[in-house]
Amino acid sequence: MAEAIKQPTTTNTLTAFQRARASTWGRWSTRIIFYALLVAAWQLLFNSGIWQDFILPSPLEVLNSLVTGFQSGLFLQSILASLGRLVLGYAISLGVGLVLGLLIGRVNLLKETVGSLVLGLQSLPSICWLPLAVLWFGLNDRAIIFVVVMGALFSITLGVESGVRDTSPIYLKAARNLGTRGIALYTQVIFPAAFPTILNGLKQGWSFAWRSLMAGELLYNVVSLGNLLQDGRDLLDSAQVVGVMLLIIAIGITIDALIFAPLERLTRSRWGLTG
Repeated sequence: MAEAIKQPTTTNTLTAFQRARASTWGRWSTRIIFYALLVAAWQLLFNSGIWQDFILPSPLEVLNSLVTGFQSGLFLQSILASLGRLVLGYAISLGVGLVLGLLIGRVNLLKETVGSLVLGLQSLPSICWLPLAVLWFGLNDRAIIFVVVMGALFSITLGVESGVRDTSPIYLKAARNLGTRGIALYTQVIFPAAFPTILNGLKQGWSFAWRSLMAGELLYNVVSLGNLLQDGRDLLDSAQVVGVMLLIIAIGITIDALIFAPLERLTRSRWGLTG
């Protein structure tokens, strides 16, 4: 009897594993085909001769530029320098944004005053902070990090504020009836309930941090991805410009796959939104 019960369970487990593996291979094969078609279309467009080589480089020229940049060590050094500024600026935005969003979401007076100011500042392009950054900090990394912070801070704040304010009052009443008070109310009830909305704000803040970083790194000549873009433009080296753009895209996809995508899957699973 025990073997009869165990056999279907084992079979079902293997079947589920096989389905998951087939689904993973299906997704990757679809992506590979899609990007292969994009590269083929790019090559056909290059071969058409509509634009000159210095305007539209071929895929092979971009690949050669990437290989040369990594062999010289310049691309790797620029990636590490830019990521260092980005992580530091985003960490500051995250810490301040969590606290500020929580206060705005829980205190109505702050919602009507500071909240309206944050909403207005969020619509301000981060490049508008560049002149003030130079005046306040000079031409150095602090100016770049300041621009990154101002680019990401308000999106994170609004995401946290929206998640906290949209938390169901039923959860709060139930928690208080069970004796939950103080910090425990936030860590055990409010933040878990608001996390799906908060996560959207964190992702949006990350994307704005990238854009702000690229704008800030154009301030002066410093080892960075933004400076590589500037050099490519000045030298009419479109292969380097496109190569650096592809690097930025690849880094963004990698960070999303390693950090944000697992958090989203965990959140969906926690809320029963996965099939």
